Amino acid sequence: MSSIPKVVGASLIGTTIEWYDFFLYTSAAALVFNKLFFPTADPLTGTLLAFLTYAIGFLARPIGGLVFGHFGDKVGRKKLLILSLLLMGGSTCLMGVLPTYAVAGAAAPILLTVLRLVQGFALGGEWGGAVLIVSEHGDAKRRGFWASWPQCGAPGGNLLATAVLAILAATQSDAAFLSWGWRVPFLLSGVLVVIGLWIRLAVSESPVFLAAQEKAAALGEKQHTPVLEVFRYNWRQVLVTIGARMAENVSYYVLTAFILVYVTTGLGLPKSAGLNAVLIGSAIHFVTIPLWGALSDRVGRKPVYLFGALGMAAWAFGFFAMMDTKSPGLIIVAATIGLVLHGAMYGPQAAFFAEQFPTRVRYTGLSVGGQLSSIAAGAVAPLIAVALFRSYHSTLPISLYVVGMCVITVVALLAGRETRGSSLHEDVPAVTDRSVVKA
Repeated sequence: MSSIPKVVGASLIGTTIEWYDFFLYTSAAALVFNKLFFPTADPLTGTLLAFLTYAIGFLARPIGGLVFGHFGDKVGRKKLLILSLLLMGGSTCLMGVLPTYAVAGAAAPILLTVLRLVQGFALGGEWGGAVLIVSEHGDAKRRGFWASWPQCGAPGGNLLATAVLAILAATQSDAAFLSWGWRVPFLLSGVLVVIGLWIRLAVSESPVFLAAQEKAAALGEKQHTPVLEVFRYNWRQVLVTIGARMAENVSYYVLTAFILVYVTTGLGLPKSAGLNAVLIGSAIHFVTIPLWGALSDRVGRKPVYLFGALGMAAWAFGFFAMMDTKSPGLIIVAATIGLVLHGAMYGPQAAFFAEQFPTRVRYTGLSVGGQLSSIAAGAVAPLIAVALFRSYHSTLPISLYVVGMCVITVVALLAGRETRGSSLHEDVPAVTDRSVVKA
């Protein structure tokens, strides 16, 4: 069996690469694709169209979650993680060589959309597998801490994507960046995938999964269908995971995607102001996520998660108030505080969700619940934020939108049970740490 630091490292590097690919598209949709693939007279309309293809990628994520979850629960976590990495990296590299609308006309946005669907499909299977292979290698006492590290792949990938774009934007003229500079970070994905693949191939399969397979074989159990079992026996846990992700997902994309639109279109500031805020905020976000995960090992998953949701509801108003000062320093502070509060939800989330489901359907349950919420939350968050700002010329409706999602998350958390100390070897997760009081 691989050591837990080695497993964590492999998962973190892999998820960082995949989120780099995914967020690279998000940033490019706000800064480049609206001009090169959806040229219109109205900048906000072009941005809406670019974010629409961004949202389409989310539609493929639940499908990816179903497919990868099904086979991940039947043949293992490791094989599916390798496949997801190859699909994500390949589609991102191809985006870097796509012809633009000026060259290929309508074919350009169609090809972009197809590749975005492949990205979404791959990411739909990546997240659940990366979280599980760490959760199922580690021990119950520190599971929140160890399982939070793959979550760092999100800010890590965002940090990497934003840093590359910021460097190119700072060293190139706008004309050069629009002409060819934007392609460089997409092509770099190929190099990153080779590194990630080499590391992931060295990691052993989940011992919890292997033990469950051996037990099923010894008992002569029939082949099961994870998708059907999840919706028949674990639908309550699926609903909890969907609801718990709403505030986390929506707030993250408002903080990291809409901010780029608001800084340039709403405040009239250079794009570097938004990129720098996301860059610095993501670096601090990366560091604090494991701290929140470790705290959940001490006080429970739900208290930490609830703190993040309630804090985000309050900060939804402070964030834009600080942004409206147009001070680059305060914009950085606004994004950083928001991302730290987001980390309070994101840190304990991996262990909390993994502990909701039995081993035989854990990959499927985790992926389906997590990815279905991404359609209702992350997929439409930038679209709704841009549309609200375009209609009302105010950020107040956007703040109220975030608050509404936080309310849904709080309700879902209160409906779920505390899972700190759960044994992942049980057919039905049970709390083994008797100091934990079930909710």
